[in-house]
Amino acid sequence: MFKFTAIVIALISATVFYVIFKEPPPLPQIPEVQWRDDAVQDTQLHPFSINVSEKVLDSLKQQLKSTTYVAPLKNVNFTYGFDSNQLQKIITYWEKNYQWRNREKLLNSVPHYRTKILGLNIHFIHIKQNPNTKTTKKVLPLLLLHGWPGSVKEFYSVFPLLSKVQEKYDFVFEIVAPSLPGYGFSDGAQYPGFGTAQIAQISKLLMERLGHKKFYVQGGDWGSLIGTDLATLYPESVIGFHNNMCPMPNNLKSYVQLFIGSFWPELYADKAFQHRLYPLSSTFSYLMTESGYMHLQATKPDTVGVALSNSPAGLAAYILEKFSTWMNYNYRDLPDGGFDPKSFEGRHYTLDDLLDNVMIYWTTNSITTSMRLYSENFNKERRSMNLESMPTVVPTVCAAYPYDLVYTPEAILRNKFTNLLYLSHMPRGGHFAAFEEPQLFAQDLWKAVCNIENLVHDKPRNKCQ
Repeated sequence: MFKFTAIVIALISATVFYVIFKEPPPLPQIPEVQWRDDAVQDTQLHPFSINVSEKVLDSLKQQLKSTTYVAPLKNVNFTYGFDSNQLQKIITYWEKNYQWRNREKLLNSVPHYRTKILGLNIHFIHIKQNPNTKTTKKVLPLLLLHGWPGSVKEFYSVFPLLSKVQEKYDFVFEIVAPSLPGYGFSDGAQYPGFGTAQIAQISKLLMERLGHKKFYVQGGDWGSLIGTDLATLYPESVIGFHNNMCPMPNNLKSYVQLFIGSFWPELYADKAFQHRLYPLSSTFSYLMTESGYMHLQATKPDTVGVALSNSPAGLAAYILEKFSTWMNYNYRDLPDGGFDPKSFEGRHYTLDDLLDNVMIYWTTNSITTSMRLYSENFNKERRSMNLESMPTVVPTVCAAYPYDLVYTPEAILRNKFTNLLYLSHMPRGGHFAAFEEPQLFAQDLWKAVCNIENLVHDKPRNKCQ
């Protein structure tokens, strides 16, 4: 018995030693592929303006008017999905009170462009410093990456906060915020195999086309994973990375730490976040309850896409539900799901802002192409790249929001992000950080870049606050 135990211990020790000290595999090379057949070679930057036709708007109103509803169950609130009584109120508001032309002007209030990269028309917002503003501050290119079911609309409240010159820092930002390929005003691919690594490649090529060989990256949701791939595959291009949904590293050491942390969370987690690690906590139940969409989109995105592309009410319910439960999982226990007009008091966004995001998907018919990203990132080809277990070496700061979908402790994140400066534990907010808490988000991003700049230049140039 002693002999057997000794052999088992020796095998476990050898495995752990191998996992911890083995050399990481070489980074894969992402080939440059033309993702559309009808691609015309064009490297120019074209000014772009959002201009939805009256025909599309008239058709939308007719469809909204003809929406039918099934009465909800009694006293279940949003636990069965979007309560149809509340949905009817939103659809009525959308049809009769929401003014798209006014919202269109708001969306066009920042500079939009399109350019063709690897056969895809890529839309992006580009906010430069005013050339008439006299400043000697260093200009830092900043790439902002959104996720699903979001869009560039998520960043509108932080644009002025990030583009404004801050006296306490010796740098300013030049902002580039693209619509992810297949989302909104950017083309989707016509061939399979277009996942986050390929979007990372296109993002790098976009920044290079704008004259930026080195730049900062910020991402949440898919933007988090695209940004991680970008920083992992092209460390020579990324100065620093700010991430508000840092992914769980895919290696044995991380899973062992997570297992231990589920019993003794105080070993790894900040006090306010320790409850997120308990295996029987409401967090794990919440993830199981809220992840059905992911399995559907990872396997049959085109099937559900048919329904969502032909019903604006269905699309609104599908998208807005995520802007309820992903902001705060307690909203599903409210009769209004957090959508009653009084519920918006004190928030940094309105129902119009939420409908702007839905309109971007509806008017571009991009819900199907957006959902395909799930299929492309949960398939065998993606897994074979093993990018999740490869180290990300660029300076990184992660931000954890209390109501976000996932939480990974700092000690575990360091298994992936080998140059992680720190993990910020935010006092409030959920999954859509820039949209929900623009001030908190912007402050944390300024501070993160400040700390990275000090590290990169090997001396404290700024007092980071």
